[in-house]
Amino acid sequence: MTTAIPRVLSIAGTDPTGGAGIQADLKSIAAAGGYGMCVVTSLVAQNTQGVRSIHTPPQEFLKEQLDAVFDDVEVDAIKIGMLGDAETTATVSEALAGREVPVVVVDPVMVATSGDRLLSEDAEAALRQFVRDHATVVTPNIPELAVLTENEPAADFDEAVEQGKAYAAATGVAVLVKGGHLSGDASNALVSPDGSVEVARVPRVDTKNTHGTGCSLSSALATRLALGSEAGSGAGSAAAVRWASDWLYEAIANADALGVGKGNGPVDHSHRARRLAAAASTQPWDLSGDRPAGETGQLLAAKIPAAGPHTQALWDRAAAKVWPDTLNLPFITALRSGDLAEDDFEFYLLQDAHYLEEYARALAQVGIKAHTPDDQVWWANSSAEAIHAEAELHRTWFAQHDLDHASSRPSPVTNAYTDFLVSETAVEEYAVGAAAVLPCFWLYAEVGLHLAENNHADHPYNAWLSMYGGDDFVGEVKQALDATERALEEASPAARKRAAEAFMYACYHELAFFDQASRRA
Repeated sequence: MTTAIPRVLSIAGTDPTGGAGIQADLKSIAAAGGYGMCVVTSLVAQNTQGVRSIHTPPQEFLKEQLDAVFDDVEVDAIKIGMLGDAETTATVSEALAGREVPVVVVDPVMVATSGDRLLSEDAEAALRQFVRDHATVVTPNIPELAVLTENEPAADFDEAVEQGKAYAAATGVAVLVKGGHLSGDASNALVSPDGSVEVARVPRVDTKNTHGTGCSLSSALATRLALGSEAGSGAGSAAAVRWASDWLYEAIANADALGVGKGNGPVDHSHRARRLAAAASTQPWDLSGDRPAGETGQLLAAKIPAAGPHTQALWDRAAAKVWPDTLNLPFITALRSGDLAEDDFEFYLLQDAHYLEEYARALAQVGIKAHTPDDQVWWANSSAEAIHAEAELHRTWFAQHDLDHASSRPSPVTNAYTDFLVSETAVEEYAVGAAAVLPCFWLYAEVGLHLAENNHADHPYNAWLSMYGGDDFVGEVKQALDATERALEEASPAARKRAAEAFMYACYHELAFFDQASRRA
C-alpha cells in the first residue's frame, strides 16, 4: 500500500522530559509531515540537566519490537538513534538485513557535546559497520565526524565538508555535515557520494536550549527525504535538507519560551505548526487597532512620519498589532540577516511581479478618481512606475537566475490581495481607494528602511534592500501620504471609517504577502 504520508520508524532510546530520543523523534516526524513509530533500544532516566541511568531491555524484546513493526507495517524511512552497544547494534542490523527501506538516516550517538566518547571500541566498530551496511545518510556532529573519518575535529565548516566528502566517497553513504558545533552560523551541508554538496545556510541562535537537536534534525530529514526523491540525489534531497534545517532553526529560535527544565532545555518542535495554523485561521481580522491584551509601552513610531492627523490615525491602528507582527515574520528576519534561502526570495519576487501588474491597475483607478489634476497625474505616474522601474528589478533578477515569470502563476495569497485592491479602488470613492493602496507604499518602505539597517555591499539581496530602503522610494511614500491625507480631510466621516478599514485590510494582506514564502510546504 502506498501513501502520501511517509511511515517513519525511530529506533532509539528515550527521554522522559521529551526533548531528545524517541520522544523528540516522534514530534519531529509529525512536524515534518510523517507518521511516526518507535522501537525502544534503551530506557534512559534523564532530564535537561543530564543522564541519571540507562536500562537496556533484553535483546529478545528488542527483536520482538522490530518484528512487530516490520511484520505489519510498510516502513518508508527509518531514523536510527542511540544503539548503545555492539549487541544492540547487531540485533537492529539483523532486523534490517534484506528489508528494502528507501531511507535510513543514522544519527551516530558516539561522542558527547563535551567531547567524551560514549561507546566502547567494539560498539564503535559495530556502529561504523552498521552505517556502511544500512545507512543512506549519516548525520554526525563535528566530533563524531572526526571519529568516523579518523581525523581531528574540523576547525571550520569547509574542513568539515571536506571530511564529509572523503567519508561519503569511501562508504557510498551521504553525510549531513552539521555546523552547530562550529563558530559562525549553524549551517548544514548534505554531501553525496558523488561529491556534490547541498548547503542550507542557517543563522546561529544564542540560546542554551538546544537539547535534542541532533535527534530532531535527523528525524525531520528522514521524513522529508521519504516525501521527496531518492535520498542523496536530486532536488528532493536539497529541498529536504533546506526544510529540515529551516524548521529546526525556528524550533531553536523559539525554544526559550517553552520554559522546560532548569538545564539545557528542549527546542519547540511545534512552533512552525502553530504558526501555520494561525496563518490559516479564518477568524476575521481585527480592524479596530486595539492593542493585544496586557501589552503596554510605546507604539512603534513610523520612520516616515504621517502627513497629518488622518494618516497618523491610520498608522496608530497598524502599529498596535499588524506592524510588529510583520517585522517579526521569519521571512523578514531572514531577509534582514541575509540568511533567507534563495528559492524563498525568488518565490517572493515572482509573486511580487504578479502583484505589481494588478497594483498598477489599482493605482490607475485611484488616479481617475483623484480630486485635483496634480493628484491625478501623480497617481498615474505611480502606476507607470510600478510597471517600469520597480518591475525592472524583478526582470533583472529573473534574467540573471534563469527564472521564467511568464510560466509562473499568482498564489492564492497574491490573488486575494490584488483582488481586494482592484475592487476597493474600482467601487469605493477616492479616499477609500487611496487608503487601500497606501500600505504598499508606507508599510513596504518601513520594511525597506528596517532591512536597510542591515544592508551592505555584500548582502545577497543588496539590490532589493537598496531600492525599497532608498531615498527615491521614500520620496514617493511621502507624496502618497500627502495625497491620502488630503483625500481623507475632504472625505465624510463615514468614508473615513471605510478608509480606515480598507487600510487595515491592506496591512493584513501585506503581512500575509510577506509571510507566504515561509508557508509553502
